[in-house]
Amino acid sequence: RQNARTIDSEEAVNMSVNTDVAIIGAGPCGLFQVFELGLLDLKACVIDALPVVGGQCTELYPDKPIYDIPAYPIIGAQELIDKLLEQIKPFGAEFVLGSPVSQLQKQDDGRFHLITAAGEEVTAKAVVIAGGVGAFQPVPLRLEGVDRFIDQQLFYKVRDPSDHHGKKVVVLGGGDSALDWALQLYDQCDLTLIHRSANFRAAPASVNRMKELGEQGKLKWMSGTVVDYQAAGDRLASIKVTDIDRNDHQIEVDHVLAFYGLLPKLGPIAEWGLNLNKNTITVDTEKFESSTPGIYAVGDINTYPGKKKLILSGFHEAALAAFAIKHQLYPDQKINLQYTTTSPAMHKKLGV
Repeated sequence: RQNARTIDSEEAVNMSVNTDVAIIGAGPCGLFQVFELGLLDLKACVIDALPVVGGQCTELYPDKPIYDIPAYPIIGAQELIDKLLEQIKPFGAEFVLGSPVSQLQKQDDGRFHLITAAGEEVTAKAVVIAGGVGAFQPVPLRLEGVDRFIDQQLFYKVRDPSDHHGKKVVVLGGGDSALDWALQLYDQCDLTLIHRSANFRAAPASVNRMKELGEQGKLKWMSGTVVDYQAAGDRLASIKVTDIDRNDHQIEVDHVLAFYGLLPKLGPIAEWGLNLNKNTITVDTEKFESSTPGIYAVGDINTYPGKKKLILSGFHEAALAAFAIKHQLYPDQKINLQYTTTSPAMHKKLGV
């Protein structure tokens, strides 16, 4: 993908970047932050623990449709990332991928020194944390020994939907991810959806559609809990489900897709002396700056009165954070708001 690169272990030893702004997190908000900074002539380096850009959009649900991005009635999560990468191409951002930031220290000269777990070093005049929910991992299916089937028959994300076509598939969970994939796969496989109760956390329209399909016999769903499994040699053969009436059911499976949610973990961010509210960073709504001057936060990682965890909200935050950073770095420079539609200077920067 454009601009993305993975730093291998040998290169990491000598990897050192000097930039205006270090952005921690390569999800949609982090990528759009590159664009807003670029319009103000600020260079960025984007750091992410994942080996590719895109954050949750790429890692967890690349095919998930998104309906609330302005001007796009519908856009796939990965398509959104690809278009953001195309949009920021003129600004030549550097990417350090595949290793989380393990240390962040403010130097005597006011700049920030960041070191990743792999040893890459980035020096920046300001930092934007756009880490989504932080480092995350899926909530596992807690059955002894079942981990040996991970990425063979037990999946916590869907990489290629066609891998599950023609299979006996059980989807576990009651949130948006579980319902979205159940609705996308039901006509390509023998699908059963299992949730611990009859109360779903997904969008009501998705729940209603799933129940309609159940009534039509196009998929099966039940309220219950997976309590055991059976293997045939080195293969997962079936799962045992106890329903809400305490009746047991043995369900044959080829693939199990478990969507119990994510466990957000801030990791080293929790040790950087920022003002935290649970797993989020408290910011103001003028600059989206944290309690540490020079460190900003945008997207799902931040919190403030009235906060809504929407991608479009993160885009707004990134725009205001960029202007605040420009003023922080160049306090005596007048910053004029220029419109990309009419400004020749903006056209030159964008190459149009």
